[in-house]
Amino acid sequence: MIESFITSFRLKNTYRVNSIIYSIKQFPIIKRILPNSLYKNKGLKIFANIISILIEILSIFVGKLIYIASMIFAVLSFYETNQTDTFLHIFLFLTLCGGVLNTYMLNPTKDKYYAIVIMNMDARKYGLSNYYYQLLKLVIGFLPFTILFGMITKTPLWIQLALPFFVVAIKLIVMNYSLYDFNKNQKAKNENLPTKFVWSFVAICLLAAYGLPAINITINQTIFLCIFVFTLILGIYSLLKIHNFKDYRKMYKQVLTITNVYAVENNSGTQAMKNTSLKQIELDKNYTSNKSGFAYFHELFVKRHRKILTKAVKKQSIIILAIFIAVVIGINVNVDFKEKTNDILMQYLPYFVFIMYAINRSSSVTQAMFMNCDHSMLTYRIYRTPKVILGLFKERLKTLIIINLLPSTLIGLGLAILLYLSGGTENPLNYMVLFVSIIAMSIFFSVHYLVMYYLLQPYNVNTEMRSSTYKVVQAITYFVCYYMIQIQLPTLSFGITVIAFCIAYSLISLIIAYKYAPKTFKLRV
Repeated sequence: MIESFITSFRLKNTYRVNSIIYSIKQFPIIKRILPNSLYKNKGLKIFANIISILIEILSIFVGKLIYIASMIFAVLSFYETNQTDTFLHIFLFLTLCGGVLNTYMLNPTKDKYYAIVIMNMDARKYGLSNYYYQLLKLVIGFLPFTILFGMITKTPLWIQLALPFFVVAIKLIVMNYSLYDFNKNQKAKNENLPTKFVWSFVAICLLAAYGLPAINITINQTIFLCIFVFTLILGIYSLLKIHNFKDYRKMYKQVLTITNVYAVENNSGTQAMKNTSLKQIELDKNYTSNKSGFAYFHELFVKRHRKILTKAVKKQSIIILAIFIAVVIGINVNVDFKEKTNDILMQYLPYFVFIMYAINRSSSVTQAMFMNCDHSMLTYRIYRTPKVILGLFKERLKTLIIINLLPSTLIGLGLAILLYLSGGTENPLNYMVLFVSIIAMSIFFSVHYLVMYYLLQPYNVNTEMRSSTYKVVQAITYFVCYYMIQIQLPTLSFGITVIAFCIAYSLISLIIAYKYAPKTFKLRV
């Protein structure tokens, strides 16, 4: 089994090293300097191996830190309940969510496909060795941060040490059930295609995780101890069943199909995604437009693809309204909650930068534009002329702004109304700043993603994302927005600053896009 793991690890590392070298070569200036023969360069391969090792190490720790810090620790201050109990409560229910959504073993990745299907490695040895490695990474990755945040929340040391093993036990129990279900029905489940039952279970767990503490209901240390002992016993039993399972090759034969594997690796351009998109396209011949030229072309596209473009936005709006109603009820029944809400609205506007980033649909919409329009149209020379590119750019910018305005308007108005209901403010300008700053953030992200799409055009002819620069800009955008969660500033000063920045950035970005988009907006090979 150790031999299988070493072979699989080397295979995975080789794939990652080549991907790193490929990514380096995609940067605008570097790609002109480095030749195609660089894959044979030993020095560069050593450098790529070092990066690969660093990525592996970071993958063990960084995700866990962000997860506990943002999903658990960051929300503790919103509750009046005991911090230790609330920390345990949220951790427990989120672990249940993670257990059913991420089994590791049933994740159809390329390295599994290459090893088991292409290289015909022993499926059982490969599957188990890599599964045990993932569980080990879980314990090592979680332990420093359960101790760190456990100390901050004054959680007892035994619980700090137990939490990583609780996560592992839940993973084992869920995996054991999946194998039992496979034996019973002879049908393997792809963890990247959760069933309605799984999504319902996750929704209930999320509601329990964040909803129950709001009404002063949390599990305590005694209850957690009972749950932990029970899951640990079940986990050990599950581990034995998983280890003794015989039909790994049969199971992986169903999981590791080309469709499943590439549906995971190429989030932007898989056949599965294409099929889903095609089902949502409305081919009604009666769709017409009174416009002409680029506006006509674009309006027909929007009408035929309105389900893809607006479905998520409508769902977001319903959720925003539900949250607004819940907060209004909370303000009217709980004085402490009312005061806390007013304080949040006056000091935590930076937090909404991350929220607006998370709900903005521009990235998905530009992806749909490429997959269902530009992917084919960019093969025509006339479509790549400056007049056509800039004409469509203007129309698309209007559409993106309008699509994102629905949820952002609800949030902006909702915050202003909540500020008034929770006690108001001495400076009436705060109401306007709250509303306008949210709208400005929405427009900013609409401009940002469309400009990125036109300047960096990240997709190739197979609709796979291949631009390293695009990924780097995406990562920087995420980390800047995430950093804003940690900032507390008066709404008035921060809001005015954000509005001014969004206006300046949007204008500069549009000027750059108009100048360079005709040169950069092309189909990648």
